[in-house]
Amino acid sequence: MSDISLEHIKFTTDDGIGSLARVGLVVLATDFTIEHEFRQIFVEPEIGLFAARIYNDAVVTPETLSAMGSRITETVNLILPDEKLDVVAYGCTSASMVMGEDKVFSCIHESQPDAKCTTPATAAFAAFNAFGAKRIAVLTPYRSDVNKIVKSYIEQAGFEVPVFGSFNEEHDPTVARIDAHSIVNAVDKLKQADEVDMVFVSCTNVRLMQAVCEIEAKTSLPVTSSNHAMAWHALRLAGDERAMPQWGSLYEKSLG
Repeated sequence: MSDISLEHIKFTTDDGIGSLARVGLVVLATDFTIEHEFRQIFVEPEIGLFAARIYNDAVVTPETLSAMGSRITETVNLILPDEKLDVVAYGCTSASMVMGEDKVFSCIHESQPDAKCTTPATAAFAAFNAFGAKRIAVLTPYRSDVNKIVKSYIEQAGFEVPVFGSFNEEHDPTVARIDAHSIVNAVDKLKQADEVDMVFVSCTNVRLMQAVCEIEAKTSLPVTSSNHAMAWHALRLAGDERAMPQWGSLYEKSLG
C-alpha cells in the first residue's frame, strides 16, 4: 500500500493577527519582565505584538547602554522581515536616555521608515503630559552614574524631579527579581519625602503592572513605570483608545 500525499490543498485566508496594527517590541536580552507585562495589555489579536531580542550586557553602565545603539537596526530587522510595522517600541529606559530618543528613532527608521516610535522615556513624558504632571517622583534600580543621567534627562525635558530614589543595583537579572512589596514600600517613601504630581518607576525589568492600582489607591497619585507607560503609549500610537481602568488611571487617558 502506497503512502497518500495530498498536494496544493485549497485554503482561504482572513486578516490574521495584527489586522488593525502591528507593534514591534525590541526586548533586552537580559529582560525577564517586559514581554510578560506587555502580554497582559496586548490581548486583542487585531493589535499584534511581535518581539525580537537585542544583545546587551547584564551590568548596566553608561558604556554598556550606549553600546546597544549599533544593534538596534539589525534587531528591528528581525521583527516580521519585509513586513510593515505601524509602531516600534525600544525597550530600555536608561539606554534611550543615554543615547537620546532621536538616535533610537533614527536607528528604528533605518529598518522601518514609516513606523511611529516610542521608548520608555518617550512614553513616560507622554504619560506626564496626559496628567498635566510637572513634579515627578522617580524610582530606579540603577547605580549612581546612570541615575544622574536619568534625572538630568527628565529635567531637560521640562519636568521637575524633587525626589529621586534608587535601589542602586547594577545587575539587570537581579532587578527582575525585586518583589512587589519592595516597589510599593519604595514608592511610599518617595511620596512621603516631598509633594509631587506623579510617580515614575524606571526600568523595563522592574515588575509594576500588577501593583499599579494598589499604589495609586495608597498614594492618591497617578503612577506609571517604563513598561506600563510604553505599553499604553504603543497602544495609543497604534490607534487603540480603549479605556482599561484595571491597569490604573493612565489607561483611561488618551494622548491628547
